[in-house]
Formats: sequence, structure tokens, C-alpha cells
Amino acid sequence: MSAPAPAVVAAGAPHASRQEEILTPAALAFLAELHRAFAPRRAELLAHRAERRAEIARTASLDFLPATRAIREDDSWRVAPAPEALQDRRVEITGPTDRKMTINALNSGAKVWLADFEDASAPTWENVIGGQANLIDAFERKIDFTDARTGKSYALRPEEELATVVVRPRGWHLDERHLEVDGEAVPGGLVDFGLYFFHNAERLAARGLGPFFYLPKTESHLEARLWNDVFTLAQEKLGIPHGTIRATVLIETITAAYEMEEILYELREHAAGLNAGRWDYLFSIVKNFRDGGAKFVLPDRNAVTMTAPFMRAYTELLVRTCHKRGAHAIGGMAAFIPSRKDPEVNKTAFAKVRADKDREAADGFDGSWVAHPDLVPVALESFDAVLGERPNQKERLREDVEVAAGDLIAIDSLDARPTYDGVVNAVRVGIRYIEAWLRGSGAVAIFNLMEDAATAEISRSQLWQWINAGVEVEHEGAPVLVTRDLVRRVADEDLAALRAELGAETYAAGRWDEAYALLLEVALADTYADFLTVPAYARLRG
Repeated sequence: MSAPAPAVVAAGAPHASRQEEILTPAALAFLAELHRAFAPRRAELLAHRAERRAEIARTASLDFLPATRAIREDDSWRVAPAPEALQDRRVEITGPTDRKMTINALNSGAKVWLADFEDASAPTWENVIGGQANLIDAFERKIDFTDARTGKSYALRPEEELATVVVRPRGWHLDERHLEVDGEAVPGGLVDFGLYFFHNAERLAARGLGPFFYLPKTESHLEARLWNDVFTLAQEKLGIPHGTIRATVLIETITAAYEMEEILYELREHAAGLNAGRWDYLFSIVKNFRDGGAKFVLPDRNAVTMTAPFMRAYTELLVRTCHKRGAHAIGGMAAFIPSRKDPEVNKTAFAKVRADKDREAADGFDGSWVAHPDLVPVALESFDAVLGERPNQKERLREDVEVAAGDLIAIDSLDARPTYDGVVNAVRVGIRYIEAWLRGSGAVAIFNLMEDAATAEISRSQLWQWINAGVEVEHEGAPVLVTRDLVRRVADEDLAALRAELGAETYAAGRWDEAYALLLEVALADTYADFLTVPAYARLRG
């Protein structure tokens, strides 16, 4: 009997540099095993998402699961102890796996680098393959980079000064169209996980450095169970001891917020912690309660801070859940990009970042995220003040925290309301981000903030929600209904301003018209698209 066919590069796929080095026959065979073992369950779980969303639409509510009450009430279980490399996670830097970012993130002084194949990376074939090659080069200390524009060279610091790598693969909903098994596209998450694990697991395990992962967009404990089974099979196939993999799950969907303990339980032999996202979490609230009426209408995204009552309920429940089960609780993103020209802007922004990180450390978080190396010292200062020489504060059980099911979706507890400026900002951020993404860049500095796919998702989702909920905003002293015509007019004005600012030649070299069309397609459609990145991927070149 012949061996099962390996994964194959799809007909018509472009050729990426170093493709043969990454897609070896053995690596392709490994991907095929993962696909055949888990793609059917992945499809079932995506269908389960749709069923659950339909139930939320009927009831406009969520609750903790009655069927898993015993897991929540059993105080005896804990996740496996964290390996030494993940004991101290007080500051984590995030970013894509391009060559310059790989070096800068590892050198940043952060304890952990979230090496991102997901929201901070547009999944061009070159990015998918090149990111894997860059990580291999970094582990082999064969990586350097010279900026062609400035002539500046980058190289790694001594190994003991480098951040620990935690890789974030794509979410379950995304396919990798350039790799197929039995005529089916391989799930993007299995591609990112599988190639990284295949090429690096042995060397990382020997050094006590993993492999470690962040799991995005998880919507239920059943999806965590699927990842746990992926880990188990992968370790078995490559002869890596069971439990070597450790995963931190992003609680960035509203449904997952009701299943935190169950998610840790499913992954307990591989779990490292949970993370409190912000933009994807708000995006998920809009997506799931988009037809719930005025009670669920969110104000401008920048008006929803982590001190909002429903966000406080979510973050404090996360800390309590993690520490009860012996897991790390990791806080949210500081996305500010320092200005090289305006020290006053930096002064104000750094104060806000410091206040945010002070709050997280005081609440019991064991660490937090930053998007730029200049923010690492700011966040370190906040966590150093609370942790001192301790690697974490998991001994703080936060037994004072009590969160009811309704607290997590008490959106109407906010005083803030949508504004006309919020409409304009959503349009402007959406167009600029999508244009960069279509050119292959997933982490984009826009208006002094590092934006990724999550912020584009919340921008277009809020426009859709405000239109369909009949929201009124004040403009020039009068109430204005947020309509499709209003959003289209704002987008037309922004595109005209961009054309004038950039000049005809630079504008034509970009993908502005396509970005405009895609934003309006997903924001103005009668039917809500579950993910912006799915129709965007169909337009991505390469």
C-alpha cells in the first residue's frame, strides 16, 4: 500500500523565496497528516459557531454553560506548571515575522515576542514562507538585516538577552489557498503551526524554549480541545515529549469569555495562560449582538476603555480564572507608536500607557503587551513596581471578584455614545489599513497607533452596527442619522483627500480604490460578513 499523499502547492501559486527549504517532502507529509486528522472537526466547529450565533440572535443573551458546571466547580485541577522560559512574562512585544521585526522584537528587552502570523501579518505566500524562514534563521543565529533606505544594519544581541518566542498562527476560520491536501485548502492555522513545529520543535525543546504558541479567535472550549488534540498528535509524530508545547489562549471573543475555565481545562497539559484582548473582543460583541438593538450599540472604539464596567468584569474574571488554575494572566495591547517629531504627543501618550499598565499590574495581571520597543521600558516600570523580583503574581487569587453572566454584556452601562468623529475615524482607519493589508503589510502605523486586522474589524463592524441600529450622531449642531449614504460620503471625501495629499502617481501605485470598495462592501452590505479578512484574502495578490 502506498503512503498517503503529502500536501501540495496549489496550481498557480507564486513561488516564494526559500520555499523548497521550508516545504520539504517531510514537512508536506506532516501537514497532510494534520489536515486529514483535524480539518473535518475544524469544519464542524465552524458550523457550531454559526449555530451559536443564531441562538444569540434569538435570545440576545449569553450565560455560563450548564453542561460544564462541574469543571468550574471542581477546585482540584490546575494547568501544568509553566516552564522556566515562561515564568516571567511581564512585558511582551507583538509584531509580524518580517526580518527587521524579528531582530528588533528579539532585541527589544521584552520577556516575550509574540511572533505573529495572524492579525499583524497579511498572509501573502511570501509572508507565510518568509516568516518561517526568518524564525529558523533567528534560532540558528544566521539572521541580520540592512535597511536599504537608511543603510542601518540590525543583528541579534547575545542569546540570553533575547525575548522568548511565542508564535501566533492564523485563526480556525482562515484557509491557506496555496497548500492543498486531497484537493482541499489546508487551514491556515495548521500551516503556520505545523511548519513552525516541524522545523523548530526539536531544537526549541532541547533548550527549554518551547515551542510555545498563542491561540487566536477561539470561540469555545471545543475549539481549545481541538488544538489540544493537534498538539498531542504533533508531539507524538515528531517524538517530542507530551506537554512540551505550551499555549496561551486569547480570550478575544465574547463567547470564550463565558468558557475561560473550560478552555484552560481542555488545554491543561499544554496551557500557559489567557490573554485579554481589546479590539477583537469588541468586534466579537458587535458581531454576536449586532441585531440586539440599542442596548448593544457600542460608542466610538476609542471611547471604550478597559475601565468600562463590562470590560472590567471581563478582565478581572480573566485574572481570577487564571490564578485559580495556576495560569498566567496577560493584559492587553499598548498600541501607541512614538512620534519622532512631537515630544508633547509622546509625553501625553506615555502617561496614558503608564496608567493603563499600572492598572493591569495592580489588578493582578502577570504581564502585558506593547506594540513598539520604546514602550517596553514604560510597561516594565509598571510591572517591576508591583512584581519586584517575583516572576509573576499568580498567588493573587482575586477571590474578591464576582462576575455574573450579565456583567460581561452590560454594554448599556456606558455613558459614551457614537459620534460623527467616530464615523469619520472608522472610515479613515478602515481604508488606510485595508490598503496596506492588500499590499502585504498587516501591522500599520495609522495616526500614531499600530493598527492590525482587529482594529479594521471593529471599524467596519461599528459602521455596520450604527447604520443598522439607526444611530444618530451630532454634526455641526444638528442630529444626523448614520446611513449608508453618510458613510459613503465620508469615504468619498477621505479618498479625495488622500488622492490630493499623495499625488496622482503615488496614489495610483497604491490600492486605495480597492480598499475603499472593500470597506464599503463589508460596512454597507445587508448581510454582515463574519470576517473582513475572508473577502480581503480573495483580493490579496501573492
